[in-house]
Amino acid sequence: MEDKSFYDTSVLVYAFDASDPKKHEICVNMMNELINSGKGAFISNQILGELFSVLTESISIPIDKKLASEIINDFVAAKSWVKYNYTYNTVRNAAKASDEYRVHFWDALIAETMKENGINTIVTENVKDFKRVPGIKVVNPFE
Repeated sequence: MEDKSFYDTSVLVYAFDASDPKKHEICVNMMNELINSGKGAFISNQILGELFSVLTESISIPIDKKLASEIINDFVAAKSWVKYNYTYNTVRNAAKASDEYRVHFWDALIAETMKENGINTIVTENVKDFKRVPGIKVVNPFE
Protein backbone atom coordinates (compact mmCIF):
# COMPACT_ATOMS: atom_id res chain seq x y z
CA MET A 1 0.00 0.00 0.00
CA GLU A 2 1.30 3.43 -0.92
CA ASP A 3 1.95 5.84 1.92
CA LYS A 4 -0.52 8.74 1.96
CA SER A 5 0.93 12.15 2.81
CA PHE A 6 -0.90 14.97 4.56
CA TYR A 7 0.34 18.51 3.84
CA ASP A 8 0.63 21.06 6.62
CA THR A 9 0.05 24.79 6.33
CA SER A 10 3.70 25.41 7.22
CA VAL A 11 4.67 23.92 3.85
CA LEU A 12 1.80 25.01 1.59
CA VAL A 13 2.19 28.67 2.46
CA TYR A 14 5.62 28.81 0.80
CA ALA A 15 4.08 27.96 -2.56
CA PHE A 16 2.42 31.39 -2.44
CA ASP A 17 4.96 33.33 -0.37
CA ALA A 18 8.25 34.02 -2.14
CA SER A 19 9.94 35.73 0.82
CA ASP A 20 12.19 32.66 1.13
CA PRO A 21 13.09 31.89 -2.51
CA LYS A 22 14.57 28.45 -1.76
CA LYS A 23 11.49 27.24 0.17
CA HIS A 24 9.21 28.83 -2.41
CA GLU A 25 10.90 26.94 -5.24
CA ILE A 26 10.79 23.64 -3.32
CA CYS A 27 7.08 24.04 -2.61
CA VAL A 28 6.10 25.14 -6.09
CA ASN A 29 7.98 22.15 -7.53
CA MET A 30 6.43 19.82 -4.94
CA MET A 31 2.91 21.02 -5.75
CA ASN A 32 3.49 20.75 -9.50
CA GLU A 33 4.84 17.23 -9.04
CA LEU A 34 1.80 16.26 -6.97
CA ILE A 35 -0.59 17.60 -9.58
CA ASN A 36 1.27 15.98 -12.50
CA SER A 37 1.73 12.62 -10.76
CA GLY A 38 -1.98 12.06 -10.21
CA LYS A 39 -1.26 10.91 -6.66
CA GLY A 40 -3.66 12.19 -4.08
CA ALA A 41 -2.46 14.84 -1.67
CA PHE A 42 -4.31 15.16 1.61
CA ILE A 43 -5.34 18.25 3.59
CA SER A 44 -8.14 19.18 5.96
CA ASN A 45 -10.59 22.02 6.32
CA GLN A 46 -8.37 23.20 9.19
CA ILE A 47 -5.40 23.52 6.82
CA LEU A 48 -7.48 25.53 4.35
CA GLY A 49 -8.55 27.92 7.11
CA GLU A 50 -5.01 28.27 8.42
CA LEU A 51 -3.67 28.85 4.91
CA PHE A 52 -6.13 31.70 4.30
CA SER A 53 -5.25 33.26 7.65
CA VAL A 54 -1.48 32.99 7.19
CA LEU A 55 -1.54 34.29 3.61
CA THR A 56 -3.63 37.33 4.52
CA GLU A 57 -2.22 38.14 7.98
CA SER A 58 1.07 36.48 8.86
CA ILE A 59 3.48 36.48 5.94
CA SER A 60 5.91 39.37 5.39
CA ILE A 61 3.85 40.75 2.50
CA PRO A 62 0.25 39.59 3.08
CA ILE A 63 -1.80 38.92 0.00
CA ASP A 64 -5.18 40.36 -0.85
CA LYS A 65 -8.14 38.49 0.70
CA LYS A 66 -9.77 38.13 -2.70
CA LEU A 67 -6.68 36.37 -4.08
CA ALA A 68 -6.41 34.23 -0.93
CA SER A 69 -10.08 33.25 -1.39
CA GLU A 70 -9.31 32.20 -4.96
CA ILE A 71 -6.38 30.09 -3.74
CA ILE A 72 -8.62 28.36 -1.20
CA ASN A 73 -11.31 27.83 -3.86
CA ASP A 74 -8.70 26.25 -6.14
CA PHE A 75 -7.75 23.77 -3.40
CA VAL A 76 -11.41 22.99 -2.74
CA ALA A 77 -12.10 22.39 -6.44
CA ALA A 78 -8.92 20.42 -7.16
CA LYS A 79 -9.50 16.69 -7.47
CA SER A 80 -5.80 16.06 -6.76
CA TRP A 81 -6.27 17.43 -3.21
CA VAL A 82 -8.35 15.15 -0.99
CA LYS A 83 -10.00 17.21 1.72
CA TYR A 84 -10.96 15.84 5.14
CA ASN A 85 -13.14 17.33 7.82
CA TYR A 86 -13.04 16.60 11.51
CA THR A 87 -15.82 15.77 13.96
CA TYR A 88 -16.53 16.38 17.61
CA ASN A 89 -14.86 13.02 18.30
CA THR A 90 -11.73 14.27 16.54
CA VAL A 91 -11.75 17.37 18.74
CA ARG A 92 -12.20 15.23 21.86
CA ASN A 93 -9.32 12.95 20.84
CA ALA A 94 -7.15 15.95 19.97
CA ALA A 95 -7.73 17.51 23.40
CA LYS A 96 -6.56 14.28 25.02
CA ALA A 97 -3.58 13.92 22.64
CA SER A 98 -2.56 17.53 23.18
CA ASP A 99 -2.15 16.86 26.88
CA GLU A 100 -0.71 13.36 26.54
CA TYR A 101 1.94 14.22 23.92
CA ARG A 102 2.49 17.85 24.98
CA VAL A 103 1.72 19.38 21.60
CA HIS A 104 -0.37 22.39 20.62
CA PHE A 105 -4.05 21.58 20.34
CA TRP A 106 -4.18 22.57 16.65
CA ASP A 107 -1.31 20.21 15.83
CA ALA A 108 -3.03 17.44 17.79
CA LEU A 109 -6.21 18.11 15.80
CA ILE A 110 -4.27 17.65 12.56
CA ALA A 111 -2.70 14.43 13.87
CA GLU A 112 -6.06 13.03 14.98
CA THR A 113 -7.68 13.97 11.65
CA MET A 114 -4.86 12.12 9.90
CA LYS A 115 -5.21 9.04 12.10
CA GLU A 116 -8.98 8.88 11.58
CA ASN A 117 -8.40 8.83 7.84
CA GLY A 118 -5.58 6.28 7.73
CA ILE A 119 -2.80 8.78 6.99
CA ASN A 120 0.46 8.41 8.90
CA THR A 121 2.83 10.81 7.10
CA ILE A 122 2.80 14.58 7.38
CA VAL A 123 4.84 16.90 5.18
CA THR A 124 5.64 19.83 7.46
CA GLU A 125 8.29 22.22 8.65
CA ASN A 126 7.05 21.63 12.22
CA VAL A 127 9.09 18.52 12.95
CA LYS A 128 9.48 19.33 16.66
CA ASP A 129 5.80 18.97 17.55
CA PHE A 130 4.62 16.28 15.17
CA LYS A 131 7.46 13.88 16.00
CA ARG A 132 6.03 13.69 19.55
CA VAL A 133 2.86 12.02 18.28
CA PRO A 134 3.17 8.23 18.07
CA GLY A 135 2.31 6.74 14.70
CA ILE A 136 3.04 9.93 12.76
CA LYS A 137 5.99 9.98 10.35
CA VAL A 138 7.29 13.51 9.74
CA VAL A 139 8.84 14.63 6.45
CA ASN A 140 10.43 18.08 6.22
CA PRO A 141 10.86 18.94 2.52
CA PHE A 142 13.44 21.61 3.39
CA GLU A 143 15.99 19.23 4.95
